[in-house]
Amino acid sequence: MAGSDSNKRRKTSGKQGAYGRKGDVRGTAPVKKNTAPKQSPLPDLIRLNRYVANSGVCSRREADIYIAAGNVTVNGKPITEMGYKVKLSDQVKFDGRLLNPIKKEYVLLNKPKDFATSGRNERGHRMAIGLISKATKSELKPVGKLNKTSMGLVLFTNDGELSKRLNSPKNGLRKIYHIELGKPLRSADLKKIQEGLPVDEKVVRVQEISFVENAPKTQVGLEILSTRNNIARRIFETLDYEVIKLDLAVYAGLTKKDLPRGHWRYLTEQEVINLGMIQ
Repeated sequence: MAGSDSNKRRKTSGKQGAYGRKGDVRGTAPVKKNTAPKQSPLPDLIRLNRYVANSGVCSRREADIYIAAGNVTVNGKPITEMGYKVKLSDQVKFDGRLLNPIKKEYVLLNKPKDFATSGRNERGHRMAIGLISKATKSELKPVGKLNKTSMGLVLFTNDGELSKRLNSPKNGLRKIYHIELGKPLRSADLKKIQEGLPVDEKVVRVQEISFVENAPKTQVGLEILSTRNNIARRIFETLDYEVIKLDLAVYAGLTKKDLPRGHWRYLTEQEVINLGMIQ
């Protein structure tokens, strides 16, 4: 599958509508052929300003200012020389904080059905990570899990700190699912879900649940704030409904708008900032 060109990144919509609106639970876009930018591994020696910038502290231009001011140390010694080069094995600190020169990357995939997001890449198993192989040479990992038979948004990153925060149980990340059931959802069961349904002896509170506009009663939209794995699917299975299709349309403010199934894109700078504000 082709990826989206980083020079043609699209901004996601800042406003999400109700479940019946096509932007959240449906929506298709023409497949566009794009190419990923070529990336090369870090050399043995790199300029100090690049090292600092790759760590996410600031831009290279700003790094030059901080270096000249003596804010950066290499192996315990302040360095103010412009163009100074360091080894990857050197210990570089900015205002006393140890830096990592590996540039943080964020790739959003609209996962198709029957691609696993976790587990070993065994022969015969299709892995979602393979769909973003052209996005970067860095080792990225998925944030959270999306069932193999489920579809929708999966965020991949090498930002371990962000991944840990997003996966923390105390963080209620906004997720919107488009779900198709094997039989119409009964009004009594819809009410049970609205009021809070026990799943594995723990009550699940949903933000909203409703039938998809102009669709059969087998299709519902579900908004939930939770980091529990596969919780949307388990809600309906607890009530003896077969989940035919589950599509994660919105994840932590990120949407699949203009992102065709099986394609990926880089997060915008603003999107990264927004995710970073989640504590």
